[in-house]
Amino acid sequence: MKQVIYGNDGTPDSMQLTEGNVPRPGPGEILIEVAFAGINRPDVLQRSGRYPPPPGASPILGLEVAGTVAALGEGVSEWKAGQRLTALVPGGGYAEYCVAPAAHALPVPDGLDMAQAAALPETWFTVWANLIDLGRLKAGERLLVHGGSSGIGLTAIQLARHLGVESFVTVGSAEKAQFCREFGADHAIDYKQDDFVQKVKEITNGEGVDVVLDMVGAPYLQKNLGVLRRDGRLVLIAFLEGAKGEFDLMPVMLKRLTVTGSTMRPRTLAEKAAIRDALLKNIWPEIAAGRLRPHIHATFPLAQAGEAHRLMESSRHIGKIVLEVKK
Repeated sequence: MKQVIYGNDGTPDSMQLTEGNVPRPGPGEILIEVAFAGINRPDVLQRSGRYPPPPGASPILGLEVAGTVAALGEGVSEWKAGQRLTALVPGGGYAEYCVAPAAHALPVPDGLDMAQAAALPETWFTVWANLIDLGRLKAGERLLVHGGSSGIGLTAIQLARHLGVESFVTVGSAEKAQFCREFGADHAIDYKQDDFVQKVKEITNGEGVDVVLDMVGAPYLQKNLGVLRRDGRLVLIAFLEGAKGEFDLMPVMLKRLTVTGSTMRPRTLAEKAAIRDALLKNIWPEIAAGRLRPHIHATFPLAQAGEAHRLMESSRHIGKIVLEVKK
């Protein structure tokens, strides 16, 4: 099969298309013939040596795919050969064939093509786990999302609208702010033009928000605590601008704040399966009905995975970037 590998220098230039062996599904797994694979920030981090795959995972990049079932591992009964699906995978997505736990796969929602389906798993698993399970976000609350125009950000906007939550996002340009508002965000703040704490306080009459979903990290920590109101929750999912910094703990005590966070890849099979089940019940019908949708910014052929990574690192994109693996 064709697959993308990368060199020790970890640059996009080191990524190249090569031939490899088709993996075999183990017990409880399925072999997927990949049509499209989604690109995510963890792929960029792994390529650059900052996010090694967990034990037993494929060293090939790629955490989400869409395609058809090619073979079933022992004990798998919920899927049949030839079925269309999309799946969260522990690695191996940038290839013509990929193995995934059967319990981490979902059907392609009605009305979506394979490219759109490949853009669903990583963002929806991440957003659901962090905003619902950890953040305890509920109707009537306020949510602030940093990186509002990213795949994660647009998914969070849609979840907020679905729940009846007032959403605030930060973005880096007027174009991205306009897109986020059109996509469903109640408020979009250009952080290059305005201080987001002041802007949120102005809009909310000084009250602030209930939940912050942050992927920036240390530079925003104190500001995030400042923008939360009593019993607020700060949920960290990435540290794009650094993981270490100093901050004043007093707001945590005075406002009874919760600071938490998580990553998806190291979670157990059972934990990810529970998230899959929640998405299948609560989100997949909404996607099939057209009330929720992904946004694809760009599609690249598998051989141009390096160019796709350059676009991801530039942050010029809005929404998801996917690789076309099989035409």
